[in-house]
Amino acid sequence: MTGTETTGTETTGTETYGMEETEPVTEAPAPTRRRRARTLLVASGFVVVTAVAIGGALGLGGGGAENPAAPPRTESTVAVTRATLVERTKVEGQLGYGAEIPLPVKATGTVTWLPEPGARVERGDELLRVDDRPVVLLYGTLPMYRELGLGPGPEAAPEPGLGENENVRPSGAPTPGGAGAPDGPDSGTPGNSGTPGKGTPTPNRSAPVPMRGMDVLQFESNLAALGFKGFTVDEKYTSGTVGAVKRWQKSLGLPQTGRIGVGDVVYASGTVRIGHAGVRLGAAVSENALTYTGTSRKVVVDASALEATWAVRDTEVTVHLPDGRPVEGKVTSVGNRATAPEGSGGGDGGGSGAGGAAATVPVTITIAGQRAIGRLESGPVTVEYVGRERKDVLTVPVAALVALAEGGHGLETSEGTFVAVKTGLFADGRVEVSGTAVREGLKVRVPQ
Repeated sequence: MTGTETTGTETTGTETYGMEETEPVTEAPAPTRRRRARTLLVASGFVVVTAVAIGGALGLGGGGAENPAAPPRTESTVAVTRATLVERTKVEGQLGYGAEIPLPVKATGTVTWLPEPGARVERGDELLRVDDRPVVLLYGTLPMYRELGLGPGPEAAPEPGLGENENVRPSGAPTPGGAGAPDGPDSGTPGNSGTPGKGTPTPNRSAPVPMRGMDVLQFESNLAALGFKGFTVDEKYTSGTVGAVKRWQKSLGLPQTGRIGVGDVVYASGTVRIGHAGVRLGAAVSENALTYTGTSRKVVVDASALEATWAVRDTEVTVHLPDGRPVEGKVTSVGNRATAPEGSGGGDGGGSGAGGAAATVPVTITIAGQRAIGRLESGPVTVEYVGRERKDVLTVPVAALVALAEGGHGLETSEGTFVAVKTGLFADGRVEVSGTAVREGLKVRVPQ
């Protein structure tokens, strides 16, 4: 083809054939001819590659037959399978011991000893000392609201033969029939001819009356749990209770009165962990002298009020600790009041604030395996929960989806045809698919 120019090309397979001009032209130098040949070859190759790329993108192929000049396909094939898809969502939370609660200390006086923050206090242990007297922790839900002890007995009914002094008895005289009543004419007992003993008359009262109530039962249950016996655990504060209380008071280094003052004990639901002190040593004690928390570490999540449908009591979740280790947790409480984020300008507590931040509700998650947490006491964590779940559905890898020219999604079969599908739940790199042409085991291509 020396001395001619190519005016058109026809592509068949990978070869290019030229058509010669009928009029002669001036022959170009050899270097120029080589440059022209290279230019024409590059341009022709570009046209071929571009045409193949456009045809593949549009899904064209003349009924699915592949162009013998196209490069071999590198896609892999997978089968449509049935599976259960689980959508998991992650939210941020905070590990700790929960909110600190004031201890209901009702003692009066000067604080002379305080425990260290973080100390664990069990039943029978000292919470603090007031006027150098211990305030002891006991277990229970009923607060201490009165002094416990034997109550004074009612005045006895008038006894016959006492005359105008029918309601009094000489001071120091024993009760009729009581223990230690002296014998003899001067004993002052009724029926003797002797005169009553000298002294100031005192009221004639019967034996002290036991106090009754649920607070007595609660206190006696604690006393028995501490190992002090000799009474029946019931709702009556009897002389047997008095004896046990005196032994307990002796073990604490207290005066053995047999009575329990309102400020001597504080009730909590169980072992407590000391938070912080609200008073200093030497200051007057107050009800906010100490705060406490539970002893189990838990997680609190400020969940969006608009997306907190997952937060249901007893819902199981996975807590990822700061070091990445997962531990199992369970939702134990959900706040019933939404709080607007700081700086959002308040709002009605049900939606987004002025800055677009949604109001939140506190969700508390307990962790049964406390040992799995290790020594970590606080820090940021990630909580993973199941949002949605689809059981026994047809699934493919998300990468197998292709966009169809007419809209929507489809799958390319191993034969090169396309089938339209409807997508459902996306989870763990797979997607739920359905359609009239989709069946379990269908082979589809996944572009590499």
